Amino acid sequence: MIKLITGKKGSGKTKVLVDMISESCKSATGNIVCIEKGMKLTYDLPHKVRLVDAEEYKINSFDTFYGFTAGMLAGNYDIQEIFVDGILKMGGKDYAAFSDMIDKLNSITANVKVIFTVSCDESDLPASAKAYL
Repeated sequence: MIKLITGKKGSGKTKVLVDMISESCKSATGNIVCIEKGMKLTYDLPHKVRLVDAEEYKINSFDTFYGFTAGMLAGNYDIQEIFVDGILKMGGKDYAAFSDMIDKLNSITANVKVIFTVSCDESDLPASAKAYL
């Protein structure tokens, strides 16, 4: 299952994401992963969360993000939830490419919840991406 949290920069998306992660930690039986660029959330997340720095793994496009995530899921069947802060910082502002990537990712995450923060207005997203709002 994929879900998008959208809004302009400074609208509170990351705060919502951090709150969702904290709530998930209370009841999750599997692993929780948070992917972000720059490790800014290190002190905001519970220690149970596996924090991944996109820069460390050279995630700099939507294709790279998909490959990285697919590899993570292939190597760890216990991942229950993946939270991604600032996906457009990793892949760029090509909304069509982003939409294609989440459609592809959706096909391999049937049993995993994936939540993205996206710094844009809902109206900027292609129709296929709006299905994940």
